[in-house]
Amino acid sequence: MSEVSRESRSSMTMDPPAGVLCDASPFPPIADYGFLSDCEVTALVAPSGNVEWLCLPRMDSPSVFAAVLDRDAGGFRIGPADIRVPAARRYLPGTMALETSWGTPTGWIIVRDLLLIGPWHHDEELSNTHRRAPTDYDASHVLLRTVRCVSGEVQITLDCEPVFDYGRRPAHWAYTDRGYHQGAARGDGVNLELKLTTDMRLGFEGTRATARTLLREGDTRFCALSWTVHEPPYTFAEAYERLVWTAHHWQHWLARGDFPDHPWRSFLERSALTLKGLTFAPTGALIAAATTSLPETPGGDRNWDYRYSWIRDSTFALWGLYTLGFDWEADDFFWFIADVAERDDELQVMYGVDGERDLEEHILDYLDGYEGAKPVRVGNAAYKHHQHDVWGAVLDSFYIHTRSRDRLDERIWPILKRQVDAAVKHWREPDRGIWEVRGDPRHFTSSKVMCWVAADRGARLARLRQDFHLAARWQAAADEIHADVCANGVTERGIFRQHYGTDALDASLLLIPLVHFLPPTDPRIRDTVLAIADELTVDDLVMRYLPKETDDGQAGEEGTFTICSFWLVSAFTEIREEARARRLCEKVLSFASPLGLYAEEIDPVTGRHLGNFPQAFTHLALINAVIHIIRAERGSLTSKTWRTPATGSL
Repeated sequence: MSEVSRESRSSMTMDPPAGVLCDASPFPPIADYGFLSDCEVTALVAPSGNVEWLCLPRMDSPSVFAAVLDRDAGGFRIGPADIRVPAARRYLPGTMALETSWGTPTGWIIVRDLLLIGPWHHDEELSNTHRRAPTDYDASHVLLRTVRCVSGEVQITLDCEPVFDYGRRPAHWAYTDRGYHQGAARGDGVNLELKLTTDMRLGFEGTRATARTLLREGDTRFCALSWTVHEPPYTFAEAYERLVWTAHHWQHWLARGDFPDHPWRSFLERSALTLKGLTFAPTGALIAAATTSLPETPGGDRNWDYRYSWIRDSTFALWGLYTLGFDWEADDFFWFIADVAERDDELQVMYGVDGERDLEEHILDYLDGYEGAKPVRVGNAAYKHHQHDVWGAVLDSFYIHTRSRDRLDERIWPILKRQVDAAVKHWREPDRGIWEVRGDPRHFTSSKVMCWVAADRGARLARLRQDFHLAARWQAAADEIHADVCANGVTERGIFRQHYGTDALDASLLLIPLVHFLPPTDPRIRDTVLAIADELTVDDLVMRYLPKETDDGQAGEEGTFTICSFWLVSAFTEIREEARARRLCEKVLSFASPLGLYAEEIDPVTGRHLGNFPQAFTHLALINAVIHIIRAERGSLTSKTWRTPATGSL
């Protein structure tokens, strides 16, 4: 839709009169989206069968389908002609293949959606994107959708309307040499061609490719959207074969993991699959979430682009991946961090999936936003922020990596020294904290603690190298930071404060027991954890901070942050409040989406998910919390153990 027509539509809308019921939102609840990935791109599929988010050719590229941010910004639906609400949805067990069952008055069909993965295909040329060691498989660059009629008969429709460049450039369709069974779509000024291949007969209506057909019991159909030179399937038999290959790939990948035999195993498995799906395979980067600008508050302006890799995620990522047995993925992310840390004199808060530094933030004011939440942003200005926690995250990552191998790679040591020295040099300065507040810089307690982590882990690694002079210097710095935090970061009532200029609480203080800054038996640790549980929660779920007490540069309220609730579970376990930890964990797990996924926040009253989706940091914290509880249970109930690698501080 043009900007003129958007403005006309906007000027015609108004609030309904008092007492008049509003229509239901045309946007599905965030938690109802299915998540697809081939480890190079991601997609979100609504319950209606509409693909409402797909960016090409990378996770952080401009979108071709963005109905999740504006109902006119492109979508791709296949399903029953007159039914929009499915009977059931699930992932094929152990996979990233989404299955949707539809019941109509006349019959039943099953739709399966997935991003294809196939054998490694760069046999005669080098990949232009891969910087990690090639494996036996690679993304096929095909979104595949299959339909099978299992009983009766069902009229199905296909409606594919890409709008390139975040909804700015409509598609122009043309037939290829395959006649009615393949269409090619391009947008003006866009260096990307989509091909839609199907065993149905396509027609073009303006910017849309459409098809309709009647399926009877046993009938099958497929459609495949591709965007590179790699061939899509051309028959249902070929499509099904490639679907099975991809499903088996995911199941074989998951089987590499080491999961405890526990009722919560399924949450760990889905979290592992989600983290793998949020990993950009060519470089090993782990993005924070698949989306941009899904609101943290309904209709609010706390809308950010999370399709980038945050350095602060590294410690939790490596701990979780090593703990579950996914050493290769942990190593790939570790070497991505090492690449940028080796290249850059100053480490940024975040990077693009190929290590890009410039993530300039822009507002797309022509997009309405999810349920009217504006602005819609691409890019993230937080890359310019100074956040002192990054040095601690990197050093803890190096420490975890080294402890898992009992050696320190020679390439890593110069990088490590530079990061520790930076932490020692800058720890006295204010920053914007772990939450990237856009108010004035402050002396955030958690940032000081993470600078202590950098110096403490650096000293341990120096001792491992028998560089005792350097170890002593860094240990002295760690002791100085530790004393400063204990002197200035604790309130008169004996609990840790958000920053040195306030008595306010902050959920980031829950990291203090997790990084072993003080023993969990220390009264300051215990009292801080209990104070957060009592004073910074809504119906037991944890907020990051109270906006009225924090200058975060934004207006309005925000919901509870799910990662913080999982941190509280882990912290409860550390201070031996196992019963409270289990009760809270059960509650937070009960809020998982129907497909086992989590957004950034949860409304504690309605259970509604808010913020970008799915959120890597949340799933990382879930793994940490669940493993904490299982280890506590098994430590007190049984001597059985499973693979537990030597990890760092978490």
